[in-house]
Parts: sequence; structure tokens; C-alpha cells
Amino acid sequence: MRSTSHTPNHCKAYDNPMKIRKAVFPVAGLGTRVLPATKAMPKEMLTIVDKPLIQYVVDEAREAGIEHFVFVTGRNKGVIEDHFDRMFELDTTLAQRGKKTEQEILAESQPAAGAMSFTRQQSPLGLGHAVWCARDIVGNEPFAVVLPDELVLNTPGCLKQMIEAASALGDKSNVIAVEAVPDELTHQYGICSVGKRTGRIFEVDAMVEKPPQGTAPSNLSITGRYILQPEIFDILATQERGAGGEIQLTDAMIGLAKTQKFYGVEFEGERHDCGSKAGFLRANIAFGLKRPDLRDGLRAEMKKYLGE
Repeated sequence: MRSTSHTPNHCKAYDNPMKIRKAVFPVAGLGTRVLPATKAMPKEMLTIVDKPLIQYVVDEAREAGIEHFVFVTGRNKGVIEDHFDRMFELDTTLAQRGKKTEQEILAESQPAAGAMSFTRQQSPLGLGHAVWCARDIVGNEPFAVVLPDELVLNTPGCLKQMIEAASALGDKSNVIAVEAVPDELTHQYGICSVGKRTGRIFEVDAMVEKPPQGTAPSNLSITGRYILQPEIFDILATQERGAGGEIQLTDAMIGLAKTQKFYGVEFEGERHDCGSKAGFLRANIAFGLKRPDLRDGLRAEMKKYLGE
């Protein structure tokens, strides 16, 4: 495990009623769905408009009040660590050229010293194994898990919505973000069974990974945002391999649900699966159209290509 220097963290403070201080970002995956782009570049560094995927999800976590960012990396992922480091030569050049706007953009994404840690997942054993690799850094406290290839276009962000919506729940509650999907596609997702509901929050009665068509208990799919209690690590330590021969996080959550409550939160926003080529292109269009400085020009170009 490698960590940045442990000087005091001076990140901007946000309201975080559940006191979730740490977020785990599993970034060791190979990105095979978007080859050949990811042959030499981590998929987390692919850009949506003008920021890499990993920057979007770190910004989402900071907005939610996260203070410490834990990256579970693999081989050829060093560029992620470099992205969040200070580049003295670039800073100096921008200052010499009077590029104040560019300097401010870089400063906004610069983490405080000691706010980021990096650990390795030496073998590609699945999401559950990646989360388990962060156990010593997370310690004995609840934490968030954020999948970098899933972006949610909304303000406030998905993780902040989860923390705010779950603030009245018990200390030993687990929270997952869910999204409605078409009934005919439920077999492609992890699906929740819905219990007692209060607004956008509901008790999760059961979870099933990729149920056979026609057997799903609902159409609410588990997405790439979780708030989990530290007891999940004990389950993951002995979790048998599941689908795809990997240690599945959903299987461990099913085990934890035997002793702890799970809640689903239907978040507001537009989810983009940037791990697929079509989802990546869609996200660039959606995020570009939300930018006042790009919106009009992008619309004009799209009309030309669509022949309108």
C-alpha cells in the first residue's frame, strides 16, 4: 500500500450527516469493453468532455463530504496517481504565461496532502476482492464505494443524495443506489426486492444477481454507488467465487443482509455507463450539452451530422 504524506487534510468541508469519511474507488480493471483505447491508458483516464472519468467521481465524493479517497489500483495505473499529484513544471509554465484560469482549474482538482491512498489488487478477482483490498486503509468505519465508469449527471451528485437520504437511518445500515431499468433487461443486473418504502428510500428485502428473465422481484437495479459497514470485509475475506469466477460484492452484501439492514435509494439524475463504447459517447454528448460554453456549438455540429 502506498499513501500520500500524512499532513493535515484541508479539503473543503461539506455537510455529511452520516459521517462517511472514506470512499473506495476500484480502478484495477482492464477496461476490455472499450479496447483498444484502454490497451495503454486506464479506462478511468478516458475523458468526458475535458475531464477524466476518475476526476468526475472524485469530485462527486468531495461534494458529498468525503475526506479520504482510497484507490485500489493494478498494473499500468500509475497515471491515476500522477493525475492527482502536483506537476511543478506545468504550474510554473502556466504562471509564467499568465494562465490564471488554467491554474485555477488545476487547483480545484488538487487534493489536500494526505487525502489520497493507493493500494494494489494484484489479481483480477472481481469487485468484491477489490473492495476487500482496501480493508486496512478503511479500518473499522462505514465507507462508500464508487465505481468510476458510472457517472450520474445531476446536482447534487448521487453520493450526496444517498448520504442525505440515509441520514436518519441506523448506524449499522447499508445503503445502495438503485435505478429502474426496463423489465426485459433485469436479467442483466443485480436486482433489489422492495420492502417498506418512505419516499425515495426503501428497505431491501432481498438482492439477486442477474435473475433469469421473468423472475426478477422488481425492476430496480443496483448501480455503482454503495455505503457499506466495515463488517463486509469479514465476509469478503472468506467469500467464495461467484459469477465469472470472481468474488462478487453483491454476494457479500447478500450475506451481510442476514445481520444488518440494507436500504435502497432511488437517486435523481441521469446515469451513464462509460465502460461501454455507446455509453461513453452518450456521456460526452450529455455532459457537453450541460456546459454553457459548449452547448450551442455542440448542438450545431450534431444537427449537421444528423442532417437536420
